[in-house]
Amino acid sequence: MARKMKTMDGNTAAAHVAYAFTDVAAIYPITPSSVMAEVVDKWSASGKKNLFGQQVQVVEMQSEAGAAGTVHGSLAAGALTTTFTASQGLLLMIPNMYKMAGENLPAVIHVSARAVASHALSIFGDHSDVYACRQTGFAMLASSSVQEVMDLAAVAHLSAIKGRVPFLHFFDGFRTSHEVDKISVWDYEDLADMLDMEAVRKFRDNALNPNRPVQRGTAQNPDIFFQAREASNVFYNALPAIVEEYMDKVNQKIGSDYGLFNYYGAPDAEHIIIAMGSVCCTIEETIDYLNARGGKYGLVKVRLYRPFCADKLIAAIPETVKSISVLDRTKEPGALGEPLHLDVVLALKGSKFDQIPVYSGRYGLGSKDTQPADIIAVYKNAENGGVKPKFTLSIVDDVTNLSLPVGENPDTAPEGTTSCKFWGLGADGTVGANKNSIKIIGDHTDMYAQGYFSYDSKKSGGVTVSHLRFGKKPIKSTYFINKADFVACHNPSYIGKYDMVSDLKPGGTFLLNCPWTDEELETHLPGDVKRYIAENNIKLYTIDAISIGRELGLGGRVNTVLQAAFFKLANIIPIDEAVKYMKDAATKSYGAKGDAIVKMNHDAIDKGVECVREVKVPDSWKNATGKFEHPKAEGNDKELVDYVNNILIPVNAQKGDKLPVSAFSGREDGTFPLGSAAYEKRGIAVDVPCWKPENCIQCNFCSYVCPHAVIRPFLLTEEEAAKAPKGTKVVDATGLPGLKFAMVPTVLDCTGCGSCANVCPGKKGEKALVMQPLESQLEQQDVFAYCFDLPAKPEVFDKFKETTVKGSQFKQPLLEFSGACAGCGETPYAKLVTQLFGDRMYIANATGCSSIWGGSAPSTPYTKNKEGHGPAWANSLFEDNAEYGYGMYLAQKTIRNKLRQKTEELIALGVAPALEAAAKNWLDTMDDGAANTQATKEYIKELEALSGQSGAAADLAKEILKEKNYLNKKSIWIFGGDGWAYDIGFGGLDHVIASGEDVNILVFDTEVYSNTGGQSSKSTPTGAVAQFAAAGKQVKKKDLAAIAMSYGYVYVAQVGQGADYNQLIKAMIEAESYKGPSIIIAYAPCINHGIKGGMGKSQTEIKDAVAAGYWHLFRFDPRLKAQGKNPFQLDSKAPSQSYQEFIEREVRYTSLKRTFPDRAKELFEEADRIAKDKYEHLVRLSKLYE
Repeated sequence: MARKMKTMDGNTAAAHVAYAFTDVAAIYPITPSSVMAEVVDKWSASGKKNLFGQQVQVVEMQSEAGAAGTVHGSLAAGALTTTFTASQGLLLMIPNMYKMAGENLPAVIHVSARAVASHALSIFGDHSDVYACRQTGFAMLASSSVQEVMDLAAVAHLSAIKGRVPFLHFFDGFRTSHEVDKISVWDYEDLADMLDMEAVRKFRDNALNPNRPVQRGTAQNPDIFFQAREASNVFYNALPAIVEEYMDKVNQKIGSDYGLFNYYGAPDAEHIIIAMGSVCCTIEETIDYLNARGGKYGLVKVRLYRPFCADKLIAAIPETVKSISVLDRTKEPGALGEPLHLDVVLALKGSKFDQIPVYSGRYGLGSKDTQPADIIAVYKNAENGGVKPKFTLSIVDDVTNLSLPVGENPDTAPEGTTSCKFWGLGADGTVGANKNSIKIIGDHTDMYAQGYFSYDSKKSGGVTVSHLRFGKKPIKSTYFINKADFVACHNPSYIGKYDMVSDLKPGGTFLLNCPWTDEELETHLPGDVKRYIAENNIKLYTIDAISIGRELGLGGRVNTVLQAAFFKLANIIPIDEAVKYMKDAATKSYGAKGDAIVKMNHDAIDKGVECVREVKVPDSWKNATGKFEHPKAEGNDKELVDYVNNILIPVNAQKGDKLPVSAFSGREDGTFPLGSAAYEKRGIAVDVPCWKPENCIQCNFCSYVCPHAVIRPFLLTEEEAAKAPKGTKVVDATGLPGLKFAMVPTVLDCTGCGSCANVCPGKKGEKALVMQPLESQLEQQDVFAYCFDLPAKPEVFDKFKETTVKGSQFKQPLLEFSGACAGCGETPYAKLVTQLFGDRMYIANATGCSSIWGGSAPSTPYTKNKEGHGPAWANSLFEDNAEYGYGMYLAQKTIRNKLRQKTEELIALGVAPALEAAAKNWLDTMDDGAANTQATKEYIKELEALSGQSGAAADLAKEILKEKNYLNKKSIWIFGGDGWAYDIGFGGLDHVIASGEDVNILVFDTEVYSNTGGQSSKSTPTGAVAQFAAAGKQVKKKDLAAIAMSYGYVYVAQVGQGADYNQLIKAMIEAESYKGPSIIIAYAPCINHGIKGGMGKSQTEIKDAVAAGYWHLFRFDPRLKAQGKNPFQLDSKAPSQSYQEFIEREVRYTSLKRTFPDRAKELFEEADRIAKDKYEHLVRLSKLYE
């Protein structure tokens, strides 16, 4: 049957096939594999049928280990079961993989291969995860492209069923999983035709069943275990022929030529590469280029990696070969060679190729881009006799000198390929628009289309670069575009930061989104940019999409305008047709939101076509002066400044790929200095806050809620105010005679969310903060820098305690300018913790949103105070964060107990009264964080005085001083989201709070897995739509607070910043001061919620959530029970707003009404009832001791 052509990514291709063969899918989200499970869930919810005539049963588990256990159990009971995962998630499945293989179960795991965290986390692609599974007994099948994923996923399922060996089908994370291609798609009738139903029947008949009971999984002793293990050899011996059989069937159906190993290149090749994964496409393209110029090069593509068939490999290698280079996408420190290299060497031993040199290359770790130039370097190394028998690609290794030098980097793309590159801002819609463009071109023309999207480590608000290719010939270019026909810059702030135009071919087109006139372009464009445009005959166009967006009511989402401009300028399809297709897509996407929204987007398309303006490039630009340079960082902290200049600035300029290995000498363990985010000054906001002092009541609410610590109150003396730079605005400080008050934003760090202006009470209906265009407020940057450097005014805390909302904001936040989304609901909580305890706190951060906005290289948003103290932050894994933080606590406790013993010994020696008093004071306050800080300072002072003397006491003082940094009581904090706390990390969290030890847990409760794209967690409420809950969450939210309170000795608080500022700060202070475990659960609105009005209203959303009874505020303090009081305090009042009206302001709920209106009505009513019951229960708790 002829296959239809569709545009999709690799994840969707794998899911399409998996759905056909799957009864049950047990899943857990992890980037970059989550999309596979998400689309399976959506298809199931919409009623799609598999090959067995039923919808797939999709279950989300609490972790990948749980998913693997469920897969194992479901297979054992007779259901064909599949899962999807990557990286650490795959490693968590390994124990069950051994069991499934040992029991000959036909599991299939589809893996978007991803790096395993080592010195740092990487969510990007390599093969370190799949290589870690080669010993499990799973067969391993590799796909190199989106089309191959579609084709070979079927081979994996069919072979697993017939061969009774489980399969791990893998393809490169991001490069293949997220690459969007136009491919041919299996019809389920073809898949059904190839399926061996007799093998399916035998599988089901062999499953566990009480009607034919057996026992499986016994404990075996030394007498038989070995023999029983060897008995499975027959299945692995037979499997390659079964895989070949199904590859042949696929070949017959679609005209392909799949084999266990496939050769590509010259039949008389002298130098070949052996590799697997997406790099094979780049190698093929490079071979075409080189062989067309007389070269004799080839490639052996590994398809079936396990079982590894030496005879089939040997058969694929040309007789004429003189050298073989094996490329591995992993690093196994200490090994003689990487895995595929070792397999090849062993396979060739004793064969006709025994004497052929085999070189070993390492490439592509963490999605490092591999260009044709790198492949040419591999062949050149081989031609030169393997000057470097072991080598690395795409980097400059100036430490161990393994890297291959790169020479030519030709344009190897097939003739007629149009390459386009788009620079956008995360969440501005650029990526979505480009995916839509690929679909339009792919679905409405006979052209091939490819799209790949690269992101930095920020959440929304980071840099996105879209790489799109279109052409009449198949596209194999699995690497970044650096020879473009069209480049668009969607954010004007980028023009002086990133070298975008040098990627353009001569005669190419550059589209700049900006409001500038020709005269202003002269000022804003760097000299290098002007010179390149003029010298290379670049056609320059501008469009003011921001103004168009404002005019139409689109806000900052200008993607539709710019997409229309692209279609007009790129001329890939006739513009009239493009406009029709874009409008049809807009109608489909926004139709449910009403005619007004549809018209707004249709008008944006028309404006995008109409308003593009060509700029006549003056000849004078050929002589433009000035180089593309970034300012050097300066400061007194040499380590930080060196880091910023040597690493942060190049990486942020998109030049990190060019950093040599030596740049990380001394940082091998992944250690980075705090405070580098302050040097970024991204300037990405369109509008920023402008302070109107005449309307200000000096409440500091704006600073309190600012997600990025951008706006801060400062106190100045009259002399300091007089010396302040131009633009400084001050008023007399309330309650502080002789001091001036200023509320100052660092506008270049602002993301423009408007949360500050939203909460500002102002005076007489006039706000003290209004949002104004960034350019109008630039002078405030110098004002902020001046005020920040002023001496602290400790006297302010005599009037306004640092434990109050207002007073806390005069303390320096030690979390600033993070990579969080504009309006983020999580960061204000973390920022406040650092203001209260940051100078003595440890943070163990679970992998997730908070670890990404808090710790993504190169930026380090946690910072130090002026004494050099700040949060010591680290991330272990997703699943073990509570245990990781507990380990930090135990280390502190152990070392401090040793110091306690030594202090007691010191006192016993009979020391001076001042030292004795200081030592006793230190001992008495050991468990009181606030008091012990000052006691430690006094103790160290006296110890240092004694250490200069001689004798036993002086020697002991010296010993104590060696570990003086451990003397003061530290504040141990464990941060994470609800996916961690409610699900994957719950077992550890429960164990840690049950320990009774003094640790503090802060849960950012967004009610979804925010970081991986909004999957359902056990925190997701009834009726909410999330990934893996496409038809709305059926069951109610887990009551984590009630579980924690059940221990009786755990401090528990549920807070919501915008609902009660005072309750939040009280809870944090009470939790930290409690000498036992504490947990604070903080409601955090998220971009995944789809809040009407946007994330700038997140604090209002919290306030209304409490008013509607959706979220409740309370505290449980075990100390009160010891005083004969009720430990439970209900801090929120009875609901005063409608629950259902509240939830209908969020897309996660309204989308259910559009898709499943009857189900929505039922679930919303149930959710309303659950909320009412919850509040009544809390009221009863509050009256328990009356």
